[in-house]
Amino acid sequence: MTLLDVAGLRTEFATPTRAVAAVDGLSFQLRPGEILGLVGESGSGKTVACRSLLRLLPSRRARIAAGTVMFENRDLMRLSEAEMRVVRGRDIAMIFQNPASHLDPVFTVGDLIAEPLIWHFGESRRAARKRAVELLRQVGIPDPAGQIERYPHQFSGGMKQRVMIAAALACEPKILLADEPTTALDVTVQAQILRLLLDLRDRTGLAIVLVTHDIGVVAETCDSVVVLYSGRVMECGGTQDVLTRPRHPYTRGLLDSLPTTAARGAELPSISGYPPPLDRLPQGCRFHPRCRFAIDRCRREPIELETVDDGHASACVRWREVMEVGP
Repeated sequence: MTLLDVAGLRTEFATPTRAVAAVDGLSFQLRPGEILGLVGESGSGKTVACRSLLRLLPSRRARIAAGTVMFENRDLMRLSEAEMRVVRGRDIAMIFQNPASHLDPVFTVGDLIAEPLIWHFGESRRAARKRAVELLRQVGIPDPAGQIERYPHQFSGGMKQRVMIAAALACEPKILLADEPTTALDVTVQAQILRLLLDLRDRTGLAIVLVTHDIGVVAETCDSVVVLYSGRVMECGGTQDVLTRPRHPYTRGLLDSLPTTAARGAELPSISGYPPPLDRLPQGCRFHPRCRFAIDRCRREPIELETVDDGHASACVRWREVMEVGP
């Protein structure tokens, strides 16, 4: 059963001269209990994609120009703002990259977690705060009853992230959008947060879209993966298949850049160049200026996703050679 079906999503931002697409043609499906990874360099469109799903982008600068986001037989792109406010938090929740900037400093963590319960379900403040204590316990915060009167600034980075996860899970959503949930955390805390998300998935059947630039995190946690570059999908499929048999030069470049793949004492491989500005995208495949496999066709025309194996697609005309040789 498909829980979320995203098809042809295109999100544009206004510039002084024209509109540019930060997400261009994103499509994927998400099933109950599945963890899907959105992977790519900074600026590839991962965060914009997640915010687009919940329509959390500034309306004066951004708009959903095309595509559908089907959730429980409803296209979220066609709902009124009042209807979307019901979906946000209750059915689909999001945890943000920097919890310090998204936890209101003038409210206690107890009130922050209780608020969605009061707003969505009309629970009394007393019942909602009791539930907040239980949620803090579930996300591994010690002495939760003694913590609900504290303010966000009194918590460490890892604890703030746990508070944000608790608030996101308050209404028991079906889908969690997790935007770089382990960024800026030390390795030990990163592992704890990832274990927490996996445990929540196993216990509740929660489906998760995990935004990350860390291929190692994807390998450990995700069932499927979508690789984004300059707003376009370069490759997608089952995590094991994509990471062990990549069919796109960009995916291979990301994998070869991992420290574990470099010989001791050798220079760490990297992908040459930088992603192009969205208002100056190259003609043809957006990755071709950085690609050693590029041919004339890549420079002339966009390369569409092609199914290369069961459930595995690549936007590369030379995917067979990429799989065999690598960059």
